[in-house]
Amino acid sequence: MRYVQRMELDPRFLPAGLGASLSRAIAHDLTETGISEVAMTVFGDPDVVPLWFGEGDLVTPGFVRDAAAAALQAGETFYTWQRGLPELRAALSTYTERLYGIECAADRISVTTGGMQAILLCCQMLLDPGDNIVIVSPIWPNISSATRLMRGEPKYVALDRTKEGAWSLDVQKVFDAVDSRTRAIFVNSPGNPTGWTMSSDQQRALLDFARKRGLWIMADEVYARLIYTRAVAPSFLELAEPDDALLVLNSFSKPWAMTGWRIGWLTHPAALGDQLAKLVQINTSGLPAFLQRGAIAALEKGDAFVEQMVERCRAGGELVFQRLSANPRVTIARPEAAFYNFFSVDGVDDTMAFCKQLARDYKVGLAPGEAFAAGGQGNIRLCFASGAERLSKGLDRIEAAIKAL
Repeated sequence: MRYVQRMELDPRFLPAGLGASLSRAIAHDLTETGISEVAMTVFGDPDVVPLWFGEGDLVTPGFVRDAAAAALQAGETFYTWQRGLPELRAALSTYTERLYGIECAADRISVTTGGMQAILLCCQMLLDPGDNIVIVSPIWPNISSATRLMRGEPKYVALDRTKEGAWSLDVQKVFDAVDSRTRAIFVNSPGNPTGWTMSSDQQRALLDFARKRGLWIMADEVYARLIYTRAVAPSFLELAEPDDALLVLNSFSKPWAMTGWRIGWLTHPAALGDQLAKLVQINTSGLPAFLQRGAIAALEKGDAFVEQMVERCRAGGELVFQRLSANPRVTIARPEAAFYNFFSVDGVDDTMAFCKQLARDYKVGLAPGEAFAAGGQGNIRLCFASGAERLSKGLDRIEAAIKAL
C-alpha cells in the first residue's frame, strides 16, 4: 500500500523565499489557545482554584520518579535512540498486547515527546499544502494548530448533543465531510473535552470507509484507561491489521499523572519507522533516557495506580455532576470517560468572557468552549481529576458566579 508520499511545490511558480515566508506567516498567525488566554490573565495567583488544564493535583507516583532518578544518577544523560529506548518500546509492545489481546510488535511503536508531538509528527508525515484533515469535534486545539502549521485545513464534524447534555456522533457526517483533498480523519476517543467514546461498531465502519477511500485514521486514545463503564475504551487497534493506514496516539500524561514528563507514543505500521526516526531527529533528537526509565516503571508497576486514578476521577466526576445538575440553569451529562465535564449555563453565550470573569472575580479557572472548535461554543470545560476538597471549593465559586448572573 502507499504510505506517505510528499508532494513538492514546483519552484517555477514560487518567488524566491516564498515557502519560508509562508511558514513564518502561518506560525505568526497561530492563535493562543482559549484556555491559555484565560489562564494567563491570573496565572500564578495562588488563590485561583485551577480546573482549566487537563491534569489533577496528584504528583507522579514515587516508583516512577525513583526509576527516573536512579537512571539519572547512573549517568543516563547522553543521546539515545530516536524512536525510544528498545526496553521502553518492548514494554509498550507488551502493554498493548496485554491491554487489547492483540499482537503488536515493538517495531510498530515510536516514543514521542508527549502526545502533542505525536500529533505534529503525524501531520508532518501526512500533509502537503492544501490537504485537509476531517476532525471530530469539539476537540483539544492542538490538531487544528498542527494542521494549519503544515498549511493544511482542519474540517470539523461536530458531535450531536441531546437536550439532556449527552454527546453522540453521526458517523455518516464524517463520511460526507471527506473530499478529494482529505488526507486523514482524526478521532479523539474517549474525547477531550466531552468524554464521548466511540463504539467498536463505529470504529469498524470508519476503518472500512478509510480503507476504501485510501485515507489515514489518526486515533487519539490518550484517555483509553480513564473510562468508567469498562476496563478500557474500544480501540482501533483491536480491529485493524498491522499495515492498515492507522496512527494511534497515546501518552503517559493522564493515567499515570505524568503531565510534566512529556512522554507519549505512536502505534503505526512498521514501514513508517525510518520516517518517524528522521522526523524525531529533526524535531527533538529524542527523549531523555532517564525519563524513559520512569515510563518503563509506569508500564510495569503502575496498574494499581491507574485503578486509583480511575476511581478518583469517577468520584470527582460524580461530585461535579451532582452539584451542577442540581442547578436548573446548567445542562450537563454524567461523564462516561476522560476527566472533564463539558457543560453549558443558560444565559452564558460568550464563555470566553465568562471564564475570564470566573478567573478574575471568583478565583476559579475553567476552559471556554470556544477553544474546542465546532460544537464547543456555549460550553465550559471543567477538569475533575482533582480531589474532593479542591473540587468542592471550585464548585462553591462557580455556583456563586452562576447565581449572580
